[in-house]
Amino acid sequence: MKNWKVRYSYLPQQFKKIDHILKRVKKVIQTGDFTLGKELNLFEKNFAKLIGTKYAVGVNSGTDAIKISLAAVGIKAGDEVITAANTFVATVGGICELGAKPVFVDVLENYCLNADLIEAKITKKTKAILPVHFTGYTPNMSKLMAISRKYKIPVIEDACQGILSSYNNKNSGTWGVTGCFSLHPLKNLNVWSDGGLITTNSKKIYEKLKLLRNHGLINRDEFTITGYNSRLDTIQAAVGNCLIKDVKKLTQQRISNAKFYDSKLEKIKQIKIPKREKNNRNVFHLYVVFAEKRNQLLKYCLEKGIECKIHYPKELYLQKGLRFLKHKRGDFPVTDWQCKNIISFPVDQYLSKKQLSYVTKAVENFYKLSI
Repeated sequence: MKNWKVRYSYLPQQFKKIDHILKRVKKVIQTGDFTLGKELNLFEKNFAKLIGTKYAVGVNSGTDAIKISLAAVGIKAGDEVITAANTFVATVGGICELGAKPVFVDVLENYCLNADLIEAKITKKTKAILPVHFTGYTPNMSKLMAISRKYKIPVIEDACQGILSSYNNKNSGTWGVTGCFSLHPLKNLNVWSDGGLITTNSKKIYEKLKLLRNHGLINRDEFTITGYNSRLDTIQAAVGNCLIKDVKKLTQQRISNAKFYDSKLEKIKQIKIPKREKNNRNVFHLYVVFAEKRNQLLKYCLEKGIECKIHYPKELYLQKGLRFLKHKRGDFPVTDWQCKNIISFPVDQYLSKKQLSYVTKAVENFYKLSI
């Protein structure tokens, strides 16, 4: 492994001291309470409280959170689901697993779905709108919910990158019928494997979600619908219960780190920082800006020991796996431009001010040298 001066993954730092987690996991192992256990029930309550909903349901992954949420509102083969053109493959994976068709809408400067373009994409087959809280930004949920009410189309929020992000002081995952969250190891709230959660304020949807994640079983021997095997493991829930108390603090640190980056990078004319809207709380699952000579900057930073990333370098709608949608380059021009210009810098809560400064100085030096 390369000895990075500014590494991207913070997991070794986060789990340097784990005795308290192992102690809790050991208790679960000793009871054999591995499936739909007490720790999971507690974690679901803790998460619902954190987000501000009545209910939360633990599932196998963020992808399954999307799929099961769509199934809960009746999405089936042949239906259309409107979503953002620049999202991660998991968003469309959740749609396609049900045999439904993703219908893309271009995005705004903040990487989020452009609500003003949605109505033009609505057809008789449109059965859900799936906004993506990309990088930790939240879409204009007020506009989205107005469209939802007008056309009576349910909103399912892909908030997998948006734990504690908010729009107009209302948390992601509290606007739509459900909110879908990921517990992937590099998410702001993580566990030791894949995992996901679904939030909702609807008792009816909550009960259906619980059936869908567990084969449709109402007891050991009877099922009322056919569902999925998508339970969040009790052991992972125990890990989550240890970490959830730190989420607000670490989120604030990420926001603070991003503000430091902004203060330095905004002085570099070749860097464009997305507009920071006061009513949009970005929790910076990713810190992404636009950069001239992006590929050269990426190479320079990597050579200087800064583990930068690109999220994502190839347009989703042009990927081989979605050729059946028959899109062509240029269908989503903002998405196209962003793919060519975005770059992600490490922003996690364990970075020192010295490391953050090293990143910004490296960017500044690159553009000085490239003039």
